[in-house]
Amino acid sequence: MSSVRRVYVEKKPEFAVQAKELLNEVKSYLGVKSATNIRVLNRYDIENLSDETFERACNGVFSEPPVDVLYHETFSYGENDKVFSVEFLPGQFDQRADSAVQCVQFIKEDELPVIKTATTYVIEGGVTEEELEAIKAHCINPVDSRETSMEKPETLVTKFEEPVDVKIFHGFKDMTEEELKELYGSLGLAMTFKDFQHIQNYFKGEEDRDPSMTEIRVLDTYWSDHCRHTTFSTELTDVTFDEGDYRTPIENTYKEYLQTHSEIFKGREDKFVCLMDLALMAMRKLKKEGKLADQEESDEINACSIVVPVEVDGVEEEWLVNFKNETHNHPTEIEPFGGAATCLGGAIRDPLSGRTYVYQAMRVTGAADPTVSVKETLKGKLSQKKLVRSAAHGYSSYGNQIGLATGMVKEIYHPDYVAKRMEIGAVMGAAPRRAVIRETSDPGDIIILLGGRTGRDGCGGATGSSKVHTEESIETCGAEVQKGNPPTERKIQRLFRREEVSKLIKKCNDFGAGGVSVAIGELADGLKVDLDKVPKKYEGLDGTELAISESQERMAVVVAPKNAEQFLAYAKEENLEAVKVAEVTESPRLVLSWRGKEIVNISRAFLNTNGAHQETKVKVEIPAKADSILKEEVEVADVKEKWLHTLADLNVCSQKGLVEMFDGSIGAGSVFMPHGGKYQMTETQTMIAKLPVLKGKCDTVTMMSYGFDPYLSSWSPYHGAVYAVTESVAKIVAAGGDYSKIRFTFQEYFRRMTEDPSRWSQPFAALLGAYSAQIGFGLPSIGGKDSMSGTFEHIDVPPTLVSFAVDIAKQGDIITPELKKAGNKLVWIKIAKDAYDLPVYEKVMEQYAKVTEDIQKGNIVSAYVLDRHGVIPAVSKMAFGNGLGVKLDTEVPAGKLFAPAFGELVAEVPADKVAELAVEAEVIGEVTEAQEFAYGDAVITLEEAEKSWTSTLEEVFRTVSDEHSEKEVASPLYDTKDIYICNHKIAQPRVFVPVFPGTNCEYDSAKAFERAGATVTTRVFKNMDAEDILSSVAEFEKEIEKSQIIMFPGGFSAGDEPDGSAKFFATAFQNAKLKEAVEKLLNERDGLVLGVCNGFQTLVKLGLVPNGAIVGQTADSPTLTYNTIGRHISKMVYTKVVSNKSPWLQGAELGGVYTNPASHGEGRFVASEEWLDKLFANGQVATQYCDLDGNVSMDENWNVNGSYRAIEGITSPDGRVLGKMAHSERRGDGVAINIYGEQDLKIFESGVKYFK
Repeated sequence: MSSVRRVYVEKKPEFAVQAKELLNEVKSYLGVKSATNIRVLNRYDIENLSDETFERACNGVFSEPPVDVLYHETFSYGENDKVFSVEFLPGQFDQRADSAVQCVQFIKEDELPVIKTATTYVIEGGVTEEELEAIKAHCINPVDSRETSMEKPETLVTKFEEPVDVKIFHGFKDMTEEELKELYGSLGLAMTFKDFQHIQNYFKGEEDRDPSMTEIRVLDTYWSDHCRHTTFSTELTDVTFDEGDYRTPIENTYKEYLQTHSEIFKGREDKFVCLMDLALMAMRKLKKEGKLADQEESDEINACSIVVPVEVDGVEEEWLVNFKNETHNHPTEIEPFGGAATCLGGAIRDPLSGRTYVYQAMRVTGAADPTVSVKETLKGKLSQKKLVRSAAHGYSSYGNQIGLATGMVKEIYHPDYVAKRMEIGAVMGAAPRRAVIRETSDPGDIIILLGGRTGRDGCGGATGSSKVHTEESIETCGAEVQKGNPPTERKIQRLFRREEVSKLIKKCNDFGAGGVSVAIGELADGLKVDLDKVPKKYEGLDGTELAISESQERMAVVVAPKNAEQFLAYAKEENLEAVKVAEVTESPRLVLSWRGKEIVNISRAFLNTNGAHQETKVKVEIPAKADSILKEEVEVADVKEKWLHTLADLNVCSQKGLVEMFDGSIGAGSVFMPHGGKYQMTETQTMIAKLPVLKGKCDTVTMMSYGFDPYLSSWSPYHGAVYAVTESVAKIVAAGGDYSKIRFTFQEYFRRMTEDPSRWSQPFAALLGAYSAQIGFGLPSIGGKDSMSGTFEHIDVPPTLVSFAVDIAKQGDIITPELKKAGNKLVWIKIAKDAYDLPVYEKVMEQYAKVTEDIQKGNIVSAYVLDRHGVIPAVSKMAFGNGLGVKLDTEVPAGKLFAPAFGELVAEVPADKVAELAVEAEVIGEVTEAQEFAYGDAVITLEEAEKSWTSTLEEVFRTVSDEHSEKEVASPLYDTKDIYICNHKIAQPRVFVPVFPGTNCEYDSAKAFERAGATVTTRVFKNMDAEDILSSVAEFEKEIEKSQIIMFPGGFSAGDEPDGSAKFFATAFQNAKLKEAVEKLLNERDGLVLGVCNGFQTLVKLGLVPNGAIVGQTADSPTLTYNTIGRHISKMVYTKVVSNKSPWLQGAELGGVYTNPASHGEGRFVASEEWLDKLFANGQVATQYCDLDGNVSMDENWNVNGSYRAIEGITSPDGRVLGKMAHSERRGDGVAINIYGEQDLKIFESGVKYFK
């Protein structure tokens, strides 16, 4: 008999958001009209769990009684229903199962359960077998999951085969070319045959032995294009230029580059012309001219790094500001969720390994049209709609969990991205310079492996992204995609943010491409690595897999032997696994041993050859003027029709439903929310954040923008790159930045190169364009990332060079892009171009400098950068935010208003300041009160324009759900004089902030309380083993005894898994000791409890709201569940204070309207009518979602999650426990300045004042 128990968990029909969404997809997108209903159940198989713990887990871990139905062993369904179940492939990380195990161990710390999960689908209605197959194909991505049997297994304990010894290729060194070719063909390597011969020569000539399988795989990884940029480092021996209209500027740039190359590398025979050299040469030249004084000089190259002087509390100190861009195009194409999630994870780890704290991210992606029918999907590919949605879900899920504000999200559409999707993550990191030590690795130093465990996921990822891809290859590369585990990476962030820890690190490398062999291998010339010490996710891994697995969330850290134990102790405090795995040696060799035997022993000099020297020729194609998209005027037959049509264009239309999936406010440092104005409808073009200073005031901000247009680049990669750089500069200028301090980092993404010289034309011309722009502006690119595999069979991606511009500014310099006031004038700021349609840099810089001057004088109050679609979309987007109108002068021909105008600006100028403008500009219209856009006789209402702008992508990225209604909701004010009085007064109350795996708002929460005058203690709950759990319970109990306030911060209980939020907090705090400590704080010491977002979910699950005591939940308890729209939602919400009963709300105005960021996937408050009436009658409803004027309704624009009666926050019966969804702690000077309304509810100040 099986010792495995099985439970199925299904959302009650009114809360089955995921099932409803899937039914909608199946009917509308797959066209299966016969499906009448779909049920989705989470299946848990559980072993090694006692009866008592299993019972408790059923009612709090696997399911939530108010919203779920739990079935034991089986469940019933109709005889004609079709049922199938899906599980992850073996070796793929399953966050749900992993979190369930951790959660169950909070109930009983000494049990070691084995849990496996699957998702079961029930399709009702008479679907045919063919239709069922289409539904399965929609639900199962074969790269990471598979259909699984409905039979229950005998046991869940996997018996892993003992791995065999690593194979030695006997006879390798003496093989003939024929034999070598045959072996090469059988191994599926990313390296060339020339590289393979290079290896044979080495083992024959230098080592006089045959290599092991691990050595071949390690070299393949080390020399992959991904790790070593082989394409970019190929020598370009002969460059020729076709004839054409633009040959002169392109060839002249090449000559300039050659001249600089010979000046910089005078007398150096080893320095040859290659794409990498071309990419770096402008920086070298500008550095030599003294124009790069702020770059941090270091052997460690983790990310672009500049030194910035800042003032903290009036005292100047130096900070390091890091930025980095990362692509994950290939992994995201085959497994969009995991690929996009680890794109961000990888981007974060680079600056993080440089010991800076990553605080803001930008996501720029490329896709083909996602609105087309699924039937147009290429064989062997996922549909574009599925790709764009799953990738957005993956990236946002990772960022939202780790607690990283995504300041800008933009998807660029072009038909050729059907070849391979583009997925770029760009991040900003910073740290005080004093906290970062850069030293060399000395013999005897210890290397510590930190973070996640090692599994098969990502074996061959670096080589996989470098291989040729066809329809067949997609089947076999599942293991190449890594699975992200953001709660673990969050722990590393916390650890490295502590200065006492950071100062122990001599050097650090993240586990990106290539795993142990590369990450540890790059830290020192001589290394001895013991693979037996590498922590494993499961048994059965052989030495090769341990050496090259790219499992995520791992760091390799070099410390002096005397500091090793101290470092390990600090890691333990942050609940992180850390192990000594290697030692630095005198001898410059990379040695890896497994089972006590050496399986790799290679000289550093050979590794550093990066494989055989590659050479090629380049034939540069020249674009034709006749095909140019850079027209000064376009044809316009009907202005109104053209205006609406332009707003609906895929690359102009609103992406609000996409952007709102990403948390834009965490860290309380986002100067801009992604959409601003009263109605949050003006999209920003630059992301801006305050420096992440932990203690003290600082008014330094960082800015990042991007520039790129695939249609311009497809016509001319040279012009595309020039204007990508120019556009990125213009966007910084339009927001108030000073162009002269900008630094760039580039992203290159091109078709696969072959031996055909004309294939090399695109990247070569694009890099020449970027070189020309850097020299023209006198501004260097100090980093970048190349991805050279954008080909699928016969289709190539558009030539892509994205320019990211980074600037440092002061809070007071910044202006927001939404139109401010009727009566203000609109001016067009143009840039000079030469005969070849290229910017005249001197004049462009003059214009940009004057824009900055005008902004600082208050002459320009808002500005927007124009693109391929010209003036019209820019003024429209500026107008939407505050619901203002625009009237344009007919003296400007309509054809010019719609024409491309890269790098030019439209600015809003107060009427009396037009004469005072320093910048050269043409008045083209004015801002009006009338809610319409007017040009001569053409009049478009704001409503018509918004409808055109918002509807294109609504079916792909929804902004409202099917439950959306405009129904008004009663909003009675509860006014009482009977407010709980504290009898235990204290001058400075102490606040306890507990941190669990997945918590990410602890810094913001602590800062808010410290600003209000409290003392704050933050403690991490450790759960790596039973002893950890017991000691954490004791530590938490002690902290609660010393505190007056408990603050449950926001975050994700391990990704809100097992399905449902705040399970970790709620399970741990039902521990008898912690329960008693909380009750004593409330009942004996008049204490207070606050929970925000995930913290509110905790309070509800514990019963602290609405009951005022830890009583758990029953089937009819109020709870918080999935937002009606079925996805994460991040935007500013308006809330109305409707009760003054709580001590927490004594500083807020009863009936007052406040705006705070909401960021959650499960914030919908649901309760029975009986409960709702009771909560209102007792004054326990603290706040309701409302519009700008305080009107409360079910309209999802305002009641963003569809909460019953628009409830946002509730209290315990006496008001001392408050739970609310919106993040009142995420506010500060210069935060969310493009949002209108009062942001400060004074909750934290009221909480502190209560004790005085």
